[in-house]
Amino acid sequence: MEKGSAEYEKILDELVGYCNDSGTIDQNLYVTYDVKRGLRDSNGKGVLTGLTEISDVSGFAVQDGELVPSDGRLYIQGYNIEDLERGFHGSKFGFEETIYLLLFGELPTRTQFNKFKELMETFRELPRKFARDVILKAPSKNMMNVLQRCVLTLYSYDDCPDDISIRNVLRQSMELIAQFPLIAAYGYQGYKHYYQDKSLIIHNPKPGLSTAENFLRLIRADKKYTELEAQVLDICLVLHSEHGGGNNSTFTTHVISSTGTDTYSTVAGSLGSLKGPKHGGANLKVQQMMDDLKAHVKDWSDEAAIREYLQGLLDKKGFDHSGLIYGMGHAVYTVSDPRARILKRYAGRLAEEKGMQEEFKLYTDIERISMELLAKKRNSVISANVDFYSGFVYRMLDIPIELFTPIFAIARIAGWSAHRIEELVNAGKIIRPAYKYVGTHKTYLDMDERNW
Repeated sequence: MEKGSAEYEKILDELVGYCNDSGTIDQNLYVTYDVKRGLRDSNGKGVLTGLTEISDVSGFAVQDGELVPSDGRLYIQGYNIEDLERGFHGSKFGFEETIYLLLFGELPTRTQFNKFKELMETFRELPRKFARDVILKAPSKNMMNVLQRCVLTLYSYDDCPDDISIRNVLRQSMELIAQFPLIAAYGYQGYKHYYQDKSLIIHNPKPGLSTAENFLRLIRADKKYTELEAQVLDICLVLHSEHGGGNNSTFTTHVISSTGTDTYSTVAGSLGSLKGPKHGGANLKVQQMMDDLKAHVKDWSDEAAIREYLQGLLDKKGFDHSGLIYGMGHAVYTVSDPRARILKRYAGRLAEEKGMQEEFKLYTDIERISMELLAKKRNSVISANVDFYSGFVYRMLDIPIELFTPIFAIARIAGWSAHRIEELVNAGKIIRPAYKYVGTHKTYLDMDERNW
């Protein structure tokens, strides 16, 4: 049988039908057995599956023993993210300080930080000919695929890849944190060259520059960027670096680490989780929604038209008919997302530098109107999340859409590393939740006796 032939397609379609018929579970059974689908209770709150000291995410305050929606708070190793942002203001190495904080539990002294930066710079290189032999030899249209493939391949370049002592895992983690920006940038340059017939441009990272500065330098032909551009990207990396142990990719990190497997396999699994559009790809949906809105609302000052478009989304009459306004709402945050609050300020500053104040106002108008419509529809407070503004910021930075989710990975590898080390230090049991079997037991029949 030839692959792609009519017979091939017919048989495959028939097998798909069997999958659909056999894989459907009576939805009422989830209630009968009190199964927490998605590891969430009936109110949408996450089921407690572990303990961590790395970060705390809160969207409620306690008043008279009752949970009351409040402005969201994110603490990294005990520090409020807004205090960290204020402390980093004007610094181009906020992300590097955050990496240190995540890995070692405390903010560094100047001496400690200088030593850490020096060590990270020695890690900011790929094995000899790796870019040519691995990244460019098999280019991909998806940069998350590039990251996964390269991470797994780096296993072969490590002299002791399976050693899960804390010293070795720390070394591996710092190397991957330093290498992720290079892999993503070179993967994108390969994609542009082989799939878009553009010039192949490979720059080397420059010592003394921050992760944000080097990334902008690597993806731009002229290597140029403004101070504000680097500062805004640095803050984006800080905001995306860590968000509790319960988010899907970080929980994946804990699950895989609990088996005792190697760092490369663990990180590849976490990347696979982040690649999903329900997780790391959310800001892409926001951008697609915004493009659709602009196609339907020509006058951005017409609030009535914006309101009509957004109401159409909620009524499942517009865009992808999902009933969602992408970038609005969060599993934990209620009144506000602290990351969105911070990024909104930086988006405003960058919009002024780029002459894009009108589009920034469109975003703020959509945020305000969406909150009003959602509050009326759901009778609860729902605010913008960090994805609402991050895609807009990346576009102002001239970052191609193919790199939106990889930037998330470049930041979150720091958090994953901290959680992997925490899992190994505490030497917990292998994570193995239970599934209830709801099928039927069957009698085996010889092939010639099977009449179904």
